[in-house]
Amino acid sequence: MAEKTDYEALAANLLKAELKRKGVTYAQLVEKLNAIGVDEKEVNVRNKLSRGKFTAAFLLQCLSAIGSQTLHLA
Repeated sequence: MAEKTDYEALAANLLKAELKRKGVTYAQLVEKLNAIGVDEKEVNVRNKLSRGKFTAAFLLQCLSAIGSQTLHLA
C-alpha cells in the first residue's frame, strides 16, 4: 500500500481539523453531503480521510456541506 504524500496528509488533516472545529462527526458529514446531492457512505468517508486519498472536489464538497467559509493552511 502506498504511503501518503505530504500533501495528501495535509489535505486529510485540514479536513479532519475543520470537522473537529465545527463539531461534525463522520456520520453527520455523510448526512450533510447527502443533503447537497453527494452520495457517500460513512465507511467510505472514513477510509478516504484515513488514507488521505480524495479529490479536491471531495474536499470542497465536504467544506461546503459543513458550512466552512474559510480554510487556514497553516
